[in-house]
Amino acid sequence: MKIKVIKIGGKLIENNDVLASLCDHLASLGEAFVLVHGGGVMGSHLAQKLGVEVKMHEGRRITDAATLEIAVMAYAGLANKRVVAALQARGVNACGLSGCDMAVVKSHRRPVKDIDWGFVGDVDEVNADVLALLLDNGAIPVVSPITFSPAGDLLNTNADSVASAVAKGLAQKYDVELVFTLDKAGVLLDVDDDESLIPTITPSLYAQLKAEEKIHSGMIPKIDNAYQTIEAGVSSVRITSPSNLMGGTVVVK
Repeated sequence: MKIKVIKIGGKLIENNDVLASLCDHLASLGEAFVLVHGGGVMGSHLAQKLGVEVKMHEGRRITDAATLEIAVMAYAGLANKRVVAALQARGVNACGLSGCDMAVVKSHRRPVKDIDWGFVGDVDEVNADVLALLLDNGAIPVVSPITFSPAGDLLNTNADSVASAVAKGLAQKYDVELVFTLDKAGVLLDVDDDESLIPTITPSLYAQLKAEEKIHSGMIPKIDNAYQTIEAGVSSVRITSPSNLMGGTVVVK
């Protein structure tokens, strides 16, 4: 059985028209999928409404106790249920979960080193059996990145990391493609030109493009992560826009 694990950002959930368009695409995929979503923008807006300061370090959120409560409300609550409702309206039998539901994603609190990230979790284990049970019975899991620790603490976990871990776990049972959505058409030779899309990246082409500095900066860790995921058993990783889930750039062995 082929499935996709699709990661979307929180920005897509906030805008009703964008969310509707995305869910139209998801409903027309014609294959099973797991959707993993973020919610950072929604969390930031909720924090502003509640008068809670959003603390960041190098673009990453520091999750203190107050921020954790907001993250749980925004990610596992409003964001998750908006996606589930939109999919249900299109005939997709979506089931909303957070990482702590049925122990879907276990994690540990990130150790304090130079920075205390607070209640931020790094993934330890995915309960692929639970996700498989849903998939095999026609349900579509919609997973928010609120995970939990062995001590029972709720933790805010990076949604990209959750999606990668879910894909690796399910790859032991299915033929899995991991899909990351961006605000670009995929991996581009020129970031300002969608026509410069690279449709397929192989290890040899990746090495060449890095050496020529045609792939650089933030895209390198994304593709490195893609190859780590493939080495763990995932068939391929697709990097694309949310409006073209079957297009974009495919990273393969």
